Amino acid sequence: MRKKIGIIGGLSPESTASYYLHITRTYVERFGSDSYPEIIIYSVDLDRYHRWRDQARWDLIAEDLIAIADTLLLAGADVGLIATNTMHKVFAEVQAGTTLPLLHILDPTVAAIRRAGLRKVGLLGTRFTMSESFYTGRLRSRGIDALLPSPAEQDTIHDIIVQELVRGTFSQASRERYLAIIAGLQAAGAEGIVLGCTEIPLLIRQEHCALPLFDTATLHADAALDAALSPAGD
Repeated sequence: MRKKIGIIGGLSPESTASYYLHITRTYVERFGSDSYPEIIIYSVDLDRYHRWRDQARWDLIAEDLIAIADTLLLAGADVGLIATNTMHKVFAEVQAGTTLPLLHILDPTVAAIRRAGLRKVGLLGTRFTMSESFYTGRLRSRGIDALLPSPAEQDTIHDIIVQELVRGTFSQASRERYLAIIAGLQAAGAEGIVLGCTEIPLLIRQEHCALPLFDTATLHADAALDAALSPAGD
């Protein structure tokens, strides 16, 4: 029996759709069958999360994520994931508050960086992901040094995410701005780039960049599929 996957999505809808499509399409590619695991998606009110985040009310975010995880559990989910990087700031609190096993987005990302033999990566993401220790500290604790864009570049990256990418706007001008920032990180010694926002891979793909890109959304979705196909009890 395949385990049912529960996705806390809507953070944003654009990347949530990419999770669903990647899981189902990857299953078909691997097995040549449409018998992919069942997936339950709970799409949140994104504006409410943005308000809570900007007010530093991470306690309200954690409470809501716990309630949603429990809802997914009642709906039959066996494994869950929060389909965004930023909200992993409260991952530990959410996992402590629910019995639904959750997959951390950085675990498969770290594994991919290690497989590539890299130790120093550039990081793109929201302002919170780039500037707070919940993300860079977790990378550092696993022996991976994260190089960050300048404060002004972080503002640019963040603004493009919240004003364009989460709304499905993907422009060549924004792609070029991101690629210029990546070039600066490469000059500073980055051996690869972590796309630490699940919308960024919708704008920047490997064909656009000479450095290895680590697409956190795809890696997270792959981990969910692997978990769904693992034996009961794992």
